[in-house]
Parts: sequence; C-alpha cells; structure tokens
Amino acid sequence: MASSEDDGSVEEKENAKKKQIGAVATAWLTFYNIAMTAGWLVLAIAMFRFYMYKGTHKGLYKSIQKTLKFFQTFALLELVHCALVRTSVLVTGVQVSSRIFMVWFITNSIKQIQNEESVLLFLVVWTVTEITRYSYYTFNLLKHVPYFIKWARYNLFIVLYPAGVAGELLTIYAALPYVRKTAMYSLRLPNKYNISFDYYYFLIGVMCFYVPLFPQLYFHMLRQRRKVLHGEVFVEKED
Repeated sequence: MASSEDDGSVEEKENAKKKQIGAVATAWLTFYNIAMTAGWLVLAIAMFRFYMYKGTHKGLYKSIQKTLKFFQTFALLELVHCALVRTSVLVTGVQVSSRIFMVWFITNSIKQIQNEESVLLFLVVWTVTEITRYSYYTFNLLKHVPYFIKWARYNLFIVLYPAGVAGELLTIYAALPYVRKTAMYSLRLPNKYNISFDYYYFLIGVMCFYVPLFPQLYFHMLRQRRKVLHGEVFVEKED
C-alpha cells in the first residue's frame, strides 16, 4: 500500500500536469483570438478602403473573398475549442456551419449574386460582430476586459444579429433563380445512386430553418447579456 507521501506526490504531479495543459490551452486560445481579431480587422480595413476608392460596393466581395474564406473557414477550430472552454457545441456548430455555408456554397458558388446589397449587409455585420467578439475573448483570457468591449459585445448584437440574418436570408433568396436555372449541386433521377437531391428546395428548407432557430439563438444571447452585464443567474428547468 502506498504511503501518504507517495499519494501526495502523485496528486501534485497530476495537478501540475493539469496546470500545464491549462496554460498551453490558454496560450493557444489567446493566440487564436488575437489572430482572428487581426484577420477581421484586415477585412474591415480592406472593405473601407475599397468603398472609399471605388465609391460602390460592387466588386467588393471579389476583392476580399480569399481573406474572408480563410478566416471564416479557420473558425472551424471553434468546434474543437468547445472541449477547452465551457460553451455550447450546438450553438457554436450552428453559427460556424451557417457562416461557412454562406461563404462557400452561396456567395462563392453563385457569382451572379456577389454584388447584391444583402451580401454587403451581412459582410458588414459579420465584420463588426467578429472584431467585437474575438477582442472580447482575447481580453477575457488576459483577465482584463475594458468596459466598452464588454458593452459592445453584449449590446451591439441586439441590432446586428437580426440585420445579419436578414442579409443572409435575402442573399439566399437572390440565389434561388440561378440555382433553379442551372440545377447546381442537384442530382436528378435516373442515376447510378438511385437518389434525388434538389439544391433549390434544399435552400428553401435552409431559409425555413432560420425561423425556429433565430429566436433560440437570439434569446440565448439576451440571457448571456443579462448574466454578464447585470449578474442575473438562470436555473435550468428539469424535465
């Protein structure tokens, strides 16, 4: 039977290992959030300079698409981060996957809609939201969050979130005629797989999916706002 000294030694080693893992995770998350803040700042500056030089939003998406696709796709790591921080995998998964879907399977795939005003709308919303969000996470990891960053994080979404959803829905709606005309990403019978898939109706389904999903995510953020800014505690109801 091991002595108490041996037990203490093992426990100390385990605690030291946990602290080391925690320090590495914190360092990585800090680097990640700083990089993402910088990335979205670069996008914001590029968008501002383009509009000041051209005087129009037409051609904006094409000029920033590589940077946008890189940083938005890089956000997939946030699903892995759910194992490191206390956050909802479902909420994170929905937010990240919807953004990537909008970038790769809508605006990137259907070039005819890239100059739509709705694209400009969700780009501006995403940019402001992500700069605020990632800077908040960075300062939070550094244990010092300036009040204006906290205020922006838990107040701007009240307007930005509905505006972003409107931009995304209007963009998908604008894409529907082109999808129907070209039958892109669709699979029609007969074929060797003996299955049928119509991307046009899939997009309509995606738009319908926003209806029940948006209120849930929006009220989730409202609860977080009340918790962080006003210190309210919410108790989950048992089934």
